[in-house]
Amino acid sequence: MKRSRLAQAAVTVTAAAGLVLAGCGDTDLPSGEEQADLSVLATDVPQIQTLTKLTKKHFTAETGITVDYTVLPENEAREAMNREFATQAGRYDVASVSAYEVPIYADNGWLAPLDSYVKADEDFDHDDVFPNLASSLTGEDGKLYAEPFYGEGSFLMYRKDLFRKDGLTMPPKPTWKQVAALAARVDGTDGASGICLRGLPGWGQNLAPINTVVNTFGGAWYDMDWNARLTSPEFKKAVGFYVDLLRNHGQPGAERMGVLEILDRFVQGKCAMMYDATSLASSIEADSSSVKGTVGYVPAPHDRTDKAGWLWTWAWAIQQASENKDAAWEFISWASSREFQELVGQEVGWTSAPAGNRKSLYERPEYQQAAGAWYRQEYTAATDSADPKNPGVDPRPYDGIGFLGIPEFAVLGTAVSEQIAAAIAGQQSVDAALDKAQDLAQAAAAKYRGE
Repeated sequence: MKRSRLAQAAVTVTAAAGLVLAGCGDTDLPSGEEQADLSVLATDVPQIQTLTKLTKKHFTAETGITVDYTVLPENEAREAMNREFATQAGRYDVASVSAYEVPIYADNGWLAPLDSYVKADEDFDHDDVFPNLASSLTGEDGKLYAEPFYGEGSFLMYRKDLFRKDGLTMPPKPTWKQVAALAARVDGTDGASGICLRGLPGWGQNLAPINTVVNTFGGAWYDMDWNARLTSPEFKKAVGFYVDLLRNHGQPGAERMGVLEILDRFVQGKCAMMYDATSLASSIEADSSSVKGTVGYVPAPHDRTDKAGWLWTWAWAIQQASENKDAAWEFISWASSREFQELVGQEVGWTSAPAGNRKSLYERPEYQQAAGAWYRQEYTAATDSADPKNPGVDPRPYDGIGFLGIPEFAVLGTAVSEQIAAAIAGQQSVDAALDKAQDLAQAAAAKYRGE
């Protein structure tokens, strides 16, 4: 991939994992270092950690473009990103955004369109990107506003060794009822919890899996007239099922555990099953994982629908206020490229390559061999997930599988997730949690009802 070289040669790569932003000042650089060419805000996930380690050696060495990373836990990254883009402060040139933010940010004029860059950069090969991900990153005006760093669906991961020990068999396409029965049987074997699930509040934390359960149980947040449906029998059944499963056979302290926490428990051998993102498989099969080689993978559990998995991506977008858009595109075109996937495969290992975004990765024999335990299920989740426009049983006035594609959901979803987390913690009943959530949801959609 040919790239221009900028004059500045100094390199600054700052991975500020766990940093809590209190304002909008520049990240401090090491003494004597010049200001970096690009400032990048990213969510703290294993793929980003790999990216930060390779940037100086490869991207900066090749282009001369220096990069300053701010890496935050998901909830904190969203807060910082919302504040940054809403004010167009220009502190960050590039941010890792999701399929939820892109349409909303694009509609508000907060993102720079990428179409001209994609058209001019033949080496990037945008046609290799999974069409469903590209569609989720396109605004209502038909313009492309982000490129996926990686994509993911969701699936069920289970310990084959523990299942054999207990004489259990995982169905090839399990229902949630079957999963609950298996969790009860395997719970406590070798000290492992029956299943690990997200319980931490956050619309991108516990609500991501909970919404897939709601969808497949026949629930929906709103009917076609934007009347809230969180106290409907279907919604109550789904949330009650999830809460009971966690309380009876899940990990202790579940209400405080998000995706990274349950992943940590799973790789330590403390979970017999885990339902979560396909992108976690690379960490599960890493050399440092105590369960490497012992895990099986099956599709997301379902109930009344045939499909139940989510569709998600963390993608790179350029802030409209950025004064470094050309350099920002060079970074995006490298970080989201086949070239980067190959680089990770060769230097870190093919199981660590950011996956789920490009079709060509699944054609590579190296990836097929390295990801043999899960790559077929990962590919299926990327290409045949639940339909974002119709993921459940009844029609609904919003798009989205693990989230609702409306601006209000960032606040509403987090508030509802807090009520459900309180139920998981045993601080209130599911009925009490959903009664409060119903009021929140009804108020949030008032404008859609013309009130």
